[in-house]
Amino acid sequence: MALSDPSNGKTTLSDIAALAGVSVPTVSKVINGRTDVAVETRRRVEAIIVERGYQRSPRSAGRAPLLEVIFHELESEWALEIVRGVERVAGRQHLAVVLTEMQGRRTPGRGWLEGVLARRPMGVIAVFSDLSPTMREQLRIRDIPFVVVDPTGEPLHDTPSIGATNWNGGLTATRHLLGLGHRRIGVIGGPPGILCSRARLDGYRAAMDEADVPIDPRLISHGRFHVDEGIEKGRALLRLAERPTAIFAGNDLQALGVYQAARAARLHIPEDLSVVGFDDLPVARWVGPPLTTIRQPLIEMAETAAELVLDLARGEAPAQTRIELATELVVRESTAPPA
Repeated sequence: MALSDPSNGKTTLSDIAALAGVSVPTVSKVINGRTDVAVETRRRVEAIIVERGYQRSPRSAGRAPLLEVIFHELESEWALEIVRGVERVAGRQHLAVVLTEMQGRRTPGRGWLEGVLARRPMGVIAVFSDLSPTMREQLRIRDIPFVVVDPTGEPLHDTPSIGATNWNGGLTATRHLLGLGHRRIGVIGGPPGILCSRARLDGYRAAMDEADVPIDPRLISHGRFHVDEGIEKGRALLRLAERPTAIFAGNDLQALGVYQAARAARLHIPEDLSVVGFDDLPVARWVGPPLTTIRQPLIEMAETAAELVLDLARGEAPAQTRIELATELVVRESTAPPA
């Protein structure tokens, strides 16, 4: 016997309940993210939901006036800029914003997913983090759209994502230093497995190759986009027998760490060492000397992500699934020709 709704040929809650050997209310609880269902029962029901391709009708989704934003970390001005952008859009639409921090993890746990399914927000924005295939499928089944800002890996073609022109930013930063006359240019990238970090480093390599300047592998290191890594990696670079005359840091926080490393080595910026950051956080204008950096339009990226996820919630197909906003070089006082 075919288990389907005779009116439209689609799988129904009754079909899933019959296949799982549970009641229709139990299936409804699983779909709505309720926690009062035994773990094994929930897994069995979810497996059948995925297998049968069940998807809730958008008209009956009953979304709450919320936007869910999930961060791998919140302890930086970078994250605050993203929050500001999301809240601008949410405020115009009279929506609340729910923030979740994963304390450094890149993929949220099961508890987060259960909370989202129970709250049923308008959409989910994952920032510098990602969702497992199972989580993506569970959100799809519940008709909860999601968008990724600065995806950790190469975004899937069907996953809407927002980023910046990171490769061009790395290219522009390095060209600026080369144009000043620097040839030994160190770089402190972000995590090597992160898409934006790899793109910035690739831009550096392209600029060095374009200028026919050999790349010394000792001048390349990686951090986690934290100040501490800027200090540690900066000290290591400045201890080299042939130290760099300039350092391109993967973000402004690492650049601030390089400032501290330079002070500890009794070097003056920019007379002894030029430094370029990436992001153009508010603090970049106020450090001494003000930091030359690549401006990444973080607030605009967040606004674009929020508007896109709301378009998806309204059933509007995006014109493109990958959007990259332009970066630009902001020249301040931390760069100068080598001594």
